[in-house]
Amino acid sequence: MTYTVGLLHPGSMGSAFGAQLRARGHNVLWCPDGRSDATRRRAARAGLEPAALPELVSRSDVLLSLCPPAAAEEIAAQAAELGVVGTGTIYVEANAVAPPRVQCVTDRLAPMPVIDAAVVGSPPVGGKTPTLYLSGPSKQADRIVELFAGTDVRTHVLGDRIGQASALKLAYSSYQKVSRVLAAVAYGAAESYGVADELLVIAAKRTRSYLVETDYIPKTASRAWRWGPELEDVATLLADAGLPDSLMHAAAATLARWDDNRDEPLDIAEALEALRGERDLDDPS
Repeated sequence: MTYTVGLLHPGSMGSAFGAQLRARGHNVLWCPDGRSDATRRRAARAGLEPAALPELVSRSDVLLSLCPPAAAEEIAAQAAELGVVGTGTIYVEANAVAPPRVQCVTDRLAPMPVIDAAVVGSPPVGGKTPTLYLSGPSKQADRIVELFAGTDVRTHVLGDRIGQASALKLAYSSYQKVSRVLAAVAYGAAESYGVADELLVIAAKRTRSYLVETDYIPKTASRAWRWGPELEDVATLLADAGLPDSLMHAAAATLARWDDNRDEPLDIAEALEALRGERDLDDPS
């Protein structure tokens, strides 16, 4: 089956998605109104068809929203105002936004079906194969899987609950992006004292991500009472080096939620409850 897809709006990721769909014979529309010359060039290279927004919305079987996260709800509002609600078009909210914002988009567009989607990976160019995670109504999710069949975009349906895909994306981003910020800050601190090369030697000894070693969660909880003050000293180091120290203060404040756990071994579930402030550690039950 050939689909007509309205792409809102073709940045580097969106244009690459559009090119993949075009290569499979689908029609891909985009709206050039108010877009930059760089966006226009990307759209032209991807073979996307320009159309005014009302035409794009009225012709599309699928509206794929891939835009800066801050604009996600505004883009959905524009689609709703153009009368797409109830036409059978599927709206794919594929931006890196929190689940409550996806729910706002879903509510605004009702009864139009909305699929919560999240892209993990680099744009599908040069052999790269990102995964498009999907959650929402199963019938519509299956159609999006069909849409991307045969492209370099892999699809994975998580379930029928709106918010699952966006939660997965942001949970992953919280580690991947903040860890890169921390790496820059740590390297900057070491460089300020002439020990950057030695830092890299130490860091090279560990190649596995803590994100896949969940047994470290209760271990971290049990060490929080001494790690928190250490991070406050790290904050002092960073400030002396002219680097931002707010992340260290925030991490120390987070560790403080585990301060009472030094003598009490916890499992992962209990450690997370304490982190959320849901567990009363003074309750013997």
